[in-house]
Amino acid sequence: MATTKEYKEFVLEQLCLLDNITVKPMMGEFLLYYNGVLFGGIYDDRLLVKKVETNKKYDMEEQLPYDTAKPMYLVDSVDNKETLKEIVIETCKGLNNK
Repeated sequence: MATTKEYKEFVLEQLCLLDNITVKPMMGEFLLYYNGVLFGGIYDDRLLVKKVETNKKYDMEEQLPYDTAKPMYLVDSVDNKETLKEIVIETCKGLNNK
């Protein structure tokens, strides 16, 4: 099942508090970047972010974006723009420290 256009647009609207969000299509799904850093994606109408030390505090559930992938965190608070902004920033901080 691929991500719907409506869900992709919803997620991008929820990310409106962040400048420099870019999205790239990939095989029916979408990769998400913040300031050029790949932090997650939209897979099967789910927003997933990479697992890093700095975003563990949000206690998100692990899920696989697709069968052979590494686990990522499911963002279930997509409706809360402020929390979503914090999760993206914290995820990118963790990715920049690797």
